[in-house]
Amino acid sequence: MAKASNDRITIDLFADEKSRGRPKTNPLSRKDQLLINKRNQIKRDKAKGLKRIELKVEAELFNTLNDLAALHNVSRGQIIESILVTQINAMELPSNIRSSDEIELATTQR
Repeated sequence: MAKASNDRITIDLFADEKSRGRPKTNPLSRKDQLLINKRNQIKRDKAKGLKRIELKVEAELFNTLNDLAALHNVSRGQIIESILVTQINAMELPSNIRSSDEIELATTQR
């Protein structure tokens, strides 16, 4: 009887040595699982109309953002988005860039 490589039910059926603990339930390595999960998250975000921004900051600023997020019971990303929207609304924008009303409307619709 041959065992299929994608068989998730009988993963250790033909294992020579028994391992302790919970049996492996996913045939993929942890690294591959993380890649797939990240790809799925990006697809979900894209379907919601969200775009990714990568940002590198000093540890002190990072900790401050975490503290603010915990204080207001929101995610760090929501804190950053709120700060960006506030700053953009406070700036004078050229006519070819979206107006602050459009930016405010876009953020409240989510």
